Amino acid sequence: MSVKIGNIDLGEFPLLLAPMEDVSDPPFRYVCKQGGADMMYTEFISSEGLIRSAAKSRQKLDIFEYERPIGIQIFGSDIESMREATEIATLAGPDLMDINYGCPVKNVACRGAGSALLQDIDKMVKMTEAVVKATHLPVTVKTRLGWDDNTKNVEEVAERLQDVGIQALTIHGRTRAQLYKGEADWTLIREIKRNPRIKIPIFGNGDIDSPEKAANWRLEYGVDGMMIGRAAIGYPWIFREIKHFFATGEHLEGPTLEERVEACRTHFTKSLEWKGPKVGVFEMRRHYSNYFKGLPDFKHYRTQLVKEENIETIYALLDEITDKYSNVTPVSEMA
Repeated sequence: MSVKIGNIDLGEFPLLLAPMEDVSDPPFRYVCKQGGADMMYTEFISSEGLIRSAAKSRQKLDIFEYERPIGIQIFGSDIESMREATEIATLAGPDLMDINYGCPVKNVACRGAGSALLQDIDKMVKMTEAVVKATHLPVTVKTRLGWDDNTKNVEEVAERLQDVGIQALTIHGRTRAQLYKGEADWTLIREIKRNPRIKIPIFGNGDIDSPEKAANWRLEYGVDGMMIGRAAIGYPWIFREIKHFFATGEHLEGPTLEERVEACRTHFTKSLEWKGPKVGVFEMRRHYSNYFKGLPDFKHYRTQLVKEENIETIYALLDEITDKYSNVTPVSEMA
């Protein structure tokens, strides 16, 4: 059975790329799409920023045909602002709209947005209903188990948000209080999937970092698909590796050094094209160590890459890495 969100057919068990702030931009999404992601989301976008036409917020609306299906994710604390932002984002032409009720960071949650709405379900429901009515697109939601261990209310959230029209729900298996610490707990996600009232697709998120875990948790928790975040940073091949393991029960051989360098080079080139040379060079620096994780004695190159400002020199360094490590065992076997 295919999983569908509205009229979007995602196949039998879709793997979604999580919306990650300062990570899930178009250059990163490009390499993840190449790596096998079935659906992706933009970085989360401030509703207030969209309404004010803040340059950074508006730039996050950029989507490209090769990315489809793709959702624009918005967050905010004011219902009217979320409604207006939905109308603006809809004009950018995504395939769906997503609401962030899961971000735990202080400058979001402490302003009444993101996971803060888990403390006010009535407001969350009204906000969601306003977003649903403001667009012709399917609306989905990403959230957490609850605010803390004493208020795990995601079962109520799932039922009430389905009632006002959301068409899929992604649940991160942690509370807001946990942030990204400890282990994700998917047992509540399983209960929601088993709830006979719930008819919409339920996606699990949190700690999926290997093909074995994805396969085991698919069976154990019965979700309709999985959203992968941190494990894809510097390793966009995780999507194709999980799919191969699902299909065969065997591990797909990890990326060669040449594939790693090529993905990094593509990511860098796209970053320059989308952000311009100055920002493109600067923001790529957070990715190098992930692409080359596990290479022996790599610190020297990493230091050069994160300090270098000249574009041609960076490309030359990537060529040099290819030559230097050409006979090294593939990184994925050592990581």
